[in-house]
Amino acid sequence: MTTPSGEADLIIRDLHASVDGKEILRGVNLEIRKGETHALMGPNGSGKSTLANVIMGHPRYDVTQGEILFKGHNILELSPDKRARMGLFLAFQYPSSVPGVTLSNFLRSAYAARQEGYDPDAPEAPSGDVPKQKRINPSEFRKLLQSKMSILKIDNDFLSRYLNEGFSGGEKKRAEILQMAVLQPEIAVLDETDSGLDIDALRIVAEGVNALRGPNMGSLIITHYQRLLNYITPDIVHVMFRGQIIRTGGRELALELEEKGYSWLTGETEEAAAPTA
Repeated sequence: MTTPSGEADLIIRDLHASVDGKEILRGVNLEIRKGETHALMGPNGSGKSTLANVIMGHPRYDVTQGEILFKGHNILELSPDKRARMGLFLAFQYPSSVPGVTLSNFLRSAYAARQEGYDPDAPEAPSGDVPKQKRINPSEFRKLLQSKMSILKIDNDFLSRYLNEGFSGGEKKRAEILQMAVLQPEIAVLDETDSGLDIDALRIVAEGVNALRGPNMGSLIITHYQRLLNYITPDIVHVMFRGQIIRTGGRELALELEEKGYSWLTGETEEAAAPTA
């Protein structure tokens, strides 16, 4: 299943979404193609993380208007796992710990599901039938995993630890980037990957992201500050405010925001611009 010729791989049109009855996204329009790196910036509470969660289908959020097209299909009715199987990926701002599940076992299961994929045009299995999971060759998977760990400069003992259990902030973010490397998504969303990282951890994570950039993956990097973009140079920069994208430009827009802040675009101080989550 591929994107129709000429279309962006991910198309968001007039997207409105609310949580607990409160509207947060108020008409978001965005297109991302494989090979492109987009940065989404904006004041706290502008709806950036909400957009990331809605793209992946978080059940807490209600989409009240608009559509999200991925590879030509409206995915709003699909569960998060089906979206992931199709080739979407979300690196969380605050990754959860999963005691008892090693990173290695988690990656193996996630990789098998990704390889199995999901085709919205395929007929559904009869009710009660359990689809067979695609088997993966253990030696081939180990070879893939080792190659990705080498690129990201991750030690082998990382794999035997429980997923995010006792991880530092930097280790959690590196584990997210390793997941992205193994799953090889077509569109990746990174939700404030720089949050809580010191400058050394930030540089290591950014180097990992840069190592994975290429023509087969588009990315949306959500960040509040310019500092991450000192290490990951975006092709396109968007500014979100009160649930809408209000400005789009090139790399220079991020530099201008670093110098001037957001008030010259929003007409408000940042504190006044943050009533939503």
